[in-house]
Amino acid sequence: MFDHLEKEAENVRTFYFRPPAPISYTAGQYIELSVPHLHPDKRGQKRWFTLSSSPSDELVSITTKFVLGGGKSSSFKHALLKLQKGDEVAMSEPMGDFVLPKFLQIPLIFVAGGIGITPYHSMLNWLHDSKEERPITMIYGVGSEDEIIFQDTLNRSKHHVIIIVKEPSPTWGGEQGQLNAELIRGLGQPKKDSLIYISGPEPMVEKLNIDLIKQGIKQSQLVTDFFPNYPPDY
Repeated sequence: MFDHLEKEAENVRTFYFRPPAPISYTAGQYIELSVPHLHPDKRGQKRWFTLSSSPSDELVSITTKFVLGGGKSSSFKHALLKLQKGDEVAMSEPMGDFVLPKFLQIPLIFVAGGIGITPYHSMLNWLHDSKEERPITMIYGVGSEDEIIFQDTLNRSKHHVIIIVKEPSPTWGGEQGQLNAELIRGLGQPKKDSLIYISGPEPMVEKLNIDLIKQGIKQSQLVTDFFPNYPPDY
């Protein structure tokens, strides 16, 4: 059942649910969420969401982005925003293989575009809670500083986190620009045994996958997770 929501950014919310019994899942997996509502649009009453919560959390959460300005969010997302504490929803069993590799020593490069940060939020919190150490470099691309979410998790992470802002303010002192294969290779410095995880809008993930292969990265080194129906510029 629905418990509460939290505002992460002007157009991003995290929704927390309390399952009737503990749910077993692996950090990075996703679920199908069903929120029945009147007059659903053509996209229907169900959506796939990566879990932003950690398996060590009491509540299960998803984090999603909403359309601002002149755009229009789906009837499903309007229904999400109208949920009241105690409302029942249907959630599938967690699934998916966008998860940490079995071997702890494998060097990992996490690449997130916008809302693609959600599976890494789950992973980083789980690593923190379990005190498991991994060699991780995280590259997180956003449109502006206002779109950076989960800052507390990033701050407490022991891993190297690089935030890249596409349209920074004059006061931004970090990396600037658009996520691309050349930038990922330069900042991530992948080794021959590195795994590069890529999560974000579907067009972005597909392009980075193709471009990284063109630059000599093997397909076997790439692990991808995409968010459908999002614009390519995250």
